[in-house]
Amino acid sequence: MGINMSGKNENIYDAVIIGGGPAGLTAAIYLARACYRVIVVEKEAFGGQITITSEVVNYPGIASTSGKELTENMRKQAEHFGAEFMLGRVKELQTDGDIKHVMTDRGQLQCFGILLATGAHPRMIGFQGEARFKGHGVAYCATCDGEFFTGKEVFVVGGGFAAAEESVFLTKYASHVTILIREEDFTCAEAVAEKARHHAKISVLTEVVVEEVSGDTLLRSIRYRNLRTGEITEYHAPEGDTFGVFVFAGYEPETELVRGIAELTEQGYVVTDSTRKTCVDGLYAAGDVCVKNLRQVVTAVGDGALAATELERYAAAMQAKTGIKPEMRKRPDTENSGHGAGGSGALGENTQQGQLFTADMLAQLQNVFGKMERSLILKLYLDGREVSSELKAYMEELASLTDKLTVELVEGEAVDHLPCVRVCSEQGKYTGLAFHGVPGGHEFTAFVLGLYNAAGPGQQLDGQTQEKIASLDKNADMKIMVSLTCTMCPELVAAAQHIAAVNDKVTAEVYDLNHFQDMKEQYQVMSVPCMVINDGAPMFGKKNVEQLLAILKDL
Repeated sequence: MGINMSGKNENIYDAVIIGGGPAGLTAAIYLARACYRVIVVEKEAFGGQITITSEVVNYPGIASTSGKELTENMRKQAEHFGAEFMLGRVKELQTDGDIKHVMTDRGQLQCFGILLATGAHPRMIGFQGEARFKGHGVAYCATCDGEFFTGKEVFVVGGGFAAAEESVFLTKYASHVTILIREEDFTCAEAVAEKARHHAKISVLTEVVVEEVSGDTLLRSIRYRNLRTGEITEYHAPEGDTFGVFVFAGYEPETELVRGIAELTEQGYVVTDSTRKTCVDGLYAAGDVCVKNLRQVVTAVGDGALAATELERYAAAMQAKTGIKPEMRKRPDTENSGHGAGGSGALGENTQQGQLFTADMLAQLQNVFGKMERSLILKLYLDGREVSSELKAYMEELASLTDKLTVELVEGEAVDHLPCVRVCSEQGKYTGLAFHGVPGGHEFTAFVLGLYNAAGPGQQLDGQTQEKIASLDKNADMKIMVSLTCTMCPELVAAAQHIAAVNDKVTAEVYDLNHFQDMKEQYQVMSVPCMVINDGAPMFGKKNVEQLLAILKDL
């Protein structure tokens, strides 16, 4: 689950790794194994972009695995050697001097060296209508949004690895997939391209570019042009129907943290030497943020190992220079460790028979419950569907782990969209946090963080952010629609519920859209996360606390 609740930063680290993908996790393995104190700070979910890949078949020594399983094993290995983990967002770096400072929304970390391994996010192409229909037909994550296009025509824009692989994945839902490639052919490995090229439900068009997508509130048509012949083709959805456009046109590096500190290319990639050192002493970069010809898990792992080896030398030199030797925490028992990102939610693959939570999840939950200041009541509003029985079992087992939680079944009170669990104070007052459906999958961590924030002391916030939350003086009812498979949803959910837990004028109710078709139709949602505030226009995409506060301030 990846929850570190200590919030204490009085000790110093040999290295702070920003980003919990393959590069960051590998670096953590190397540094911790060499007995250096290291912490990995991740803003969303440990594992990175590869976690949305259902099948990895080109990682040396492993015939086939999922991205989630691969990186979870990396995380557990790093934890076994003594690496620490924290879910939080890094806001600023101070890289001058022997002791560097990493400012996060959970407090300040001090260290000798920093590794930037923040990865990249999907790139928008810029064709006409792309921004307008984002979330209403234009999407960027097949795992998150593919289900919304069940039985519909889908167009995939791009010719690289992601486009080829995700096109095959999308055939699980789409009636047909058409791949639009600007180049003369795929630009990925032939073995990957062949699966798409010869799939019965996939057509491949090369040397074409999308000029425009259009419609009303949903996509109704797409126009693309053949670069060689100039021929224009238009596709129109059947009357009353829509279709999807998935864009896989590369990624933009997440390097804003080091803009003005390290040297960046025009495209925003970090310039490093052969050891992955930047132009700043003690600052390294690894993975997809770097200038490189191939961006794959195996190269990210190589970057992480290389950077970690150099950070070992740097940390040793700083220890000798300053006389400070960071003290590693005790290595956890591998059977009962409790700081990682694991836990797939309700009835995960690694649960024991008859249990809803794995051993790892149980240890993490006890860590959280032990720090909660106040008790909470989980009020259940159920209907006759099977999902209601699942929610009841889920909450009852959660409450059985601690005396800080009590489950109360409520009848005769009108609540829209059942089943629902509302988080209430021990006096029964609604805290503004609720989940409609079962908070499993990627929403498990966000739900537990919500409990922690509602019970106090909650995740640490800096003084300025606390003041901004307290200053919100207008009622804000946030409806957040998610999918349990979406890796981008938890950040928005956690941010919204953190604000709601602090300010009683704000509510943040989360809906698993898999169970509420009427909400899909009402707000015409074709992508998650989707947020609606006070029944206004839908907003799409992940947002952190600061971004959400800016929106709420303007209500």
